[in-house]
Amino acid sequence: MLSFQLNSGLLNKIRYLQKLFIEKYHTLCALSADEQEMLHRLARISVVGASTRIENAVLTDLEIDWLDTLLIKDSKTTAFQKHKAMISDKLSKERERSIEEVIGCRTMLMIIYEQAQSLVPLTETSIRGLHHELLRHYPKATRYVGRYKTNSNSVVSFNKITQSKKTVLETAAPGIQTQTQMFELIKWYNQAYENEPFTLPLACEFVFRFLAIHPFQDGNGRLGRGLFLLLLLQSQDISLAYVSRFLAIDRHIEQHKEEYYWVLHRCSNGKFSVNPKKYHVENFFNFMIKVLIESLNDIEINHKKYHVLRSLSTSAQAVLQCFKEKPESRLQTNQICSLIKIPRRTVINSLNTLLKHGLIQRYGQGAGSRYQLIF
Repeated sequence: MLSFQLNSGLLNKIRYLQKLFIEKYHTLCALSADEQEMLHRLARISVVGASTRIENAVLTDLEIDWLDTLLIKDSKTTAFQKHKAMISDKLSKERERSIEEVIGCRTMLMIIYEQAQSLVPLTETSIRGLHHELLRHYPKATRYVGRYKTNSNSVVSFNKITQSKKTVLETAAPGIQTQTQMFELIKWYNQAYENEPFTLPLACEFVFRFLAIHPFQDGNGRLGRGLFLLLLLQSQDISLAYVSRFLAIDRHIEQHKEEYYWVLHRCSNGKFSVNPKKYHVENFFNFMIKVLIESLNDIEINHKKYHVLRSLSTSAQAVLQCFKEKPESRLQTNQICSLIKIPRRTVINSLNTLLKHGLIQRYGQGAGSRYQLIF
């Protein structure tokens, strides 16, 4: 039911990926619950940061780690509103919308991680609901959140250096065309889900066609990448579904952002089509295979980091926590001593330990040295 042919080359890539997922599945299953939770959290924070920065938000992973820690401590649904003034004050150097986008993206992803299986079969209602959560904290989106677009839009890339925009893909027209195409896309996916033996090409086609329709006025890119994760988590391939919650896929899309937009253009020749066979989705599939392989490699890197963190002394953990509570700051030794009330020599030893393990970085030399967390 795919619109493109899985030739021998693509089938070989699928089988290679399946092998990698099976290997990673057995590795992850052997880890403790604490190790798995740490790896999942690192992936989640990375996905939130990358997905929002692709759309030109500006919060770093360090700041999102701090936000995530705060919201985990206060797990109520009202947590963000309760702490919003304090969050905005602490991250005042950033634009307010970036905070709102990060919180919305985090909320959407938490639903995807926790409720993936309950969202089978996929429905327009569930997609609209995810869009509502994505933009719920952005006041200007009130009039269109969870609703299909009423004005024309397009996939646009933005160059931060030149401050210029470039149209990548002219999308479906608002109104009947968008409504019809979303109905047909979801109907197609649910039928293909039951019959298509491979999840990855199916997920790639669904997400590309979703992005080509661009059904909502805003938030389509973040939602589309969230839906890709959702479809992987819904896979009937146990190893793929299990391992996907540990993948920071968006991090590698962010690293290949220019190629990502180029591939979207190449697949579509820059224009929406009601006939999916006119697309060249195999280009998007090849791109996502590369992204997935890179994401799988991150799991081992994060696992090593977990063991480094567990091996730290009490004083080194205290110094590290000091950095986590001030993710936007570069701290001097005297500031750290003042904040956590431990001897200067102990702080210096702890800083050297954190530097050795690559958990912080140093700026400057001698008495003027400042340190900042690496995420």
